Amino acid sequence: MSIKLAIVYYSSTGTITEIAKEMAETAEKAGAEVRLLKAAELAPQAAIDSNPAWAANHAATADIPVATPGDVEWADAVIFGTPTRFGNMSSQLKQFIDTLGGLWAQGRLADKVYSGFVSTATNHGGQESTLLALYNSIHHFGGIVVTPGYTDPAKFVDGNPYGTSHVDAQGNNPVNETTRTAARIQTERVIKLTAALNRGLAG
Repeated sequence: MSIKLAIVYYSSTGTITEIAKEMAETAEKAGAEVRLLKAAELAPQAAIDSNPAWAANHAATADIPVATPGDVEWADAVIFGTPTRFGNMSSQLKQFIDTLGGLWAQGRLADKVYSGFVSTATNHGGQESTLLALYNSIHHFGGIVVTPGYTDPAKFVDGNPYGTSHVDAQGNNPVNETTRTAARIQTERVIKLTAALNRGLAG
């Protein structure tokens, strides 16, 4: 039975979108059934239009479905992606997580695998604190946090054991091979451990 993976992300100018797509492609190659989903935009259109990169990403991702609580219920594993906002997740992703209260109350968020990825504008600009803040919610779910750790030699290149992260330098550093490699390692680990968990629960 294939793993059902939901990748739920928010991206303003496209960095997180690129990482999410890399993860989706990796998961599909590993045989997973993937739903690539975005959190609903909360910003007014005027704000989006004021930033050319934001407007371009908004238009380019118009066909990506908006995530619903049902997508999380469907999934065996969920990978959340967000840019950092003052060391925390974006309000758009937090808003989506806050809609999961009904599923939480029914115990339907528990015993799933969860992981996260992030981007910042600057080095040390809140990458780890953002992921740790995200994982706080997972503990409340009763979910199982799966991080990449240093389980692959390539992780010593990107240096973030908490999850894939990228410094975009206000759009001046496009997603590079180091980040893509980190994304593939993290996704493959999520798929592997979710499959092992499912086998254990089935047994």
